[in-house]
Amino acid sequence: MYVVCKDHVEIAIDEFVDEYEEAPDIVDLAKTHFANWEPPTHCEHCKELARFLVV
Repeated sequence: MYVVCKDHVEIAIDEFVDEYEEAPDIVDLAKTHFANWEPPTHCEHCKELARFLVV
């Protein structure tokens, strides 16, 4: 699972495919809310606002 900004979503997809050998699902954090989990607010690769969850 990766939480990333728009600029790093392609890198997260590549890392996911390398690790799991299948295509990930991409969740837009601006349009999705979780009942029991608060996603990190910043990208794993930089200080930008996190926008996508790659799972």
